[in-house]
Amino acid sequence: MNLFKAFALAFNMLSIFPFFKVHDFFKGINGLSLMFYPLIGFILGSLLWATHFLLQDFLPSVHLGVIIFSLWVLITGALHIDGLSDSIDGLFVPKEKALEVMKDAHVGGMGMTFTFVFLSLKLSSVIYFEAYYLLPVILMLSRFNAVLAIYFFPYISQGVGALLKAEFTKVHLFVALLFTLLISLSFDFIFVFIPAILTLLICAKFFTSRLGGLSGDTYGFIIEVTELVLLNYIIILNFS
Repeated sequence: MNLFKAFALAFNMLSIFPFFKVHDFFKGINGLSLMFYPLIGFILGSLLWATHFLLQDFLPSVHLGVIIFSLWVLITGALHIDGLSDSIDGLFVPKEKALEVMKDAHVGGMGMTFTFVFLSLKLSSVIYFEAYYLLPVILMLSRFNAVLAIYFFPYISQGVGALLKAEFTKVHLFVALLFTLLISLSFDFIFVFIPAILTLLICAKFFTSRLGGLSGDTYGFIIEVTELVLLNYIIILNFS
C-alpha cells in the first residue's frame, strides 16, 4: 500500500493529472515517493512521444513541435518553469534576500525576461529535435537529476523538501539509479549521462555556493536546464 501511495504522491507532485488523490505527505512515503521520480518522468515523456507518433503523419513538423512543447508545459503544470523563474529572480538580489525573493508568489522582471528567453530556446529545440523516441529518457534523466540533488546537496528551505530529504534513503536512491540505468541502456542512451550529471553539478554547486544549499525552486531549475541541455546535446550529435 505504501508503494502505491508513494507512486501516487510522486505522480501528483510532478504532473497535473488527477488520477490519484494522494496529496498528503504521510510519514513513510515521502522519501519513497522520490524513488519514483525517474519513472514519472519516463511516463510523461512517453506520453509526449506517443502524441508525436500518432500525429506526425497528419500535421506539419513545425506545428507538431509546437504542440509537443505546449503539451510538455501543460502536463507538468509549469511547475518546474515556476521554479526556474523564481530561481532567476533570486540571482538579481543580494544573497541574504535571495530566498525571500524566491518565495514571493509574484514573478520579477528578470525572472519573466529570462524565462521567456529560456522557453524560446526550448521551443526551438523541440521544433528541431528529431529523436522524439528519446523524450521519455530525457524527462527521466532530468528528474533523476533532481533526485540526486535532493540526496547529495543540503536543503535550505522549509516544508515539503525537508520531509522528502529526511526520509530519502540509500536504498531509495539505488532503486532510482537502477531503473534509470536499465532504461537508458535499453534505449542505447547511456552516453548522455555525462552531460546530464555535468549539468547537475554545475547548477547545484552554483546555487549551493550562493545560497548555502538548494530549495524546491532550484530543483525545478535543475530539471528544466537538464532538459534543455539534453535536447541540444542530441541535436548537435545528429547535426554533426
